[in-house]
Amino acid sequence: MKIVVLDGQSANPGDLNWDGLAALGELVVYPQTSAVEIIARAQGAEALITNKVFLRQTELEQLPSLAYIGVLATGFNVVDIDACCQRQIAVTNIPGYSSHSVCQMTFALLLGLVHQVRHHNQLVCDRSWSHSAEPCLIDRPLIELAGLTLGLVGFGQIAQEVTRVALAFGMQVQVFTAHPEKYVQGWPQLKFISLEQLVAGSDLVSLHCPLNEQTAKLVDAEFISRMKPGALLINTARGLLVDEAAVAVALHNGLLAGYAADVLAIEPPPIDHPLLDAPHCLLTPHIAWGTGAARQRLLNVAVENLRSFIEGGKQNRIT
Repeated sequence: MKIVVLDGQSANPGDLNWDGLAALGELVVYPQTSAVEIIARAQGAEALITNKVFLRQTELEQLPSLAYIGVLATGFNVVDIDACCQRQIAVTNIPGYSSHSVCQMTFALLLGLVHQVRHHNQLVCDRSWSHSAEPCLIDRPLIELAGLTLGLVGFGQIAQEVTRVALAFGMQVQVFTAHPEKYVQGWPQLKFISLEQLVAGSDLVSLHCPLNEQTAKLVDAEFISRMKPGALLINTARGLLVDEAAVAVALHNGLLAGYAADVLAIEPPPIDHPLLDAPHCLLTPHIAWGTGAARQRLLNVAVENLRSFIEGGKQNRIT
C-alpha cells in the first residue's frame, strides 16, 4: 500500500516519527502541500493522510487508486464526505486526542483575559513597573472566576474537560447542546438550557461546537447584543463559528469586554484582519492541539485507524 502524508509538518515538525505508518506500507511524507500539488503527489496512493489540505470532489475524481483518507484531526470538514461515499472511499478522523490540551488552552486564554496577563506583562517589559511608586501595579480591572457563570456552547469531550476545571475554580456551568438528554443524568450539577438563555445569562461564553451549516457565524452582532454587559467570549473550536468583523466592532465599541481565540476563519490571517488591532483581544496561532503529548496520541491513533482499515475494521470511520 502506498501511503502519502500531504501535510505532516503541523502534527510532526520533527520531534516525533512516522515509523508506525511506515510499517504499514510504502510511506511518503510531505511537510506541506498546496492545492496545485495535490494530484501529482497523491497519484497512485491508496491511502492519504491530511490535516488541513482540502480533498474535494475535483481532486478525488482524479485519484482512482484512493481507498482511504485519514484526517489528522477531530473535525473532518476538509474532506468532501459525500464524494467519498459515492466513490466508496473510507474516511477516518481522530476524536478525543487533544481534549486535555485544548481544555488547558481554553483556560490559558480565559485567565489571560481575566487577569489582563499580556497587558500587565507589557507594563513590566516596558519598565512601567520599574518606574512605579507602587509595589503592585494594577491599572486595569481584574476578575475572579469563583462564582461566575460559564456558558458552554457544545458538550463534547473538550467541553466536558473544561467543565471539570471550571467547577474546580468554583464557577457555575451551564450548557447548550443539541442533545441534552444524553448528559443530564451524568452531570446533575450543570444546567442544560437553550442557547438564548445561555447567551443572556453567562459571564463567560466558550465555544466547543462543531462547524456546520447551522453553526457557521453563530456568533454575530445579534448574538453579541444579547450577551451580558461585561461578558467575555472564548473560541478554541473553529474560527468560522464567529463573525470576526462583528466581534471586532463590538470590542471597539465596548459591547464585548474581551475576546480570546486560538482559531480564526482564515489561517494564517491577512495582515489587515480586523481582530489584530482590536482592544481586549487575545489571539494565539492555532496551537491548542499542539502539545507533544496530544500530537503523539494523534499519530498513534492515525496508525491504528489505518491498520484497522487494512484488516477490514472500521475504527473511527466517518464513511
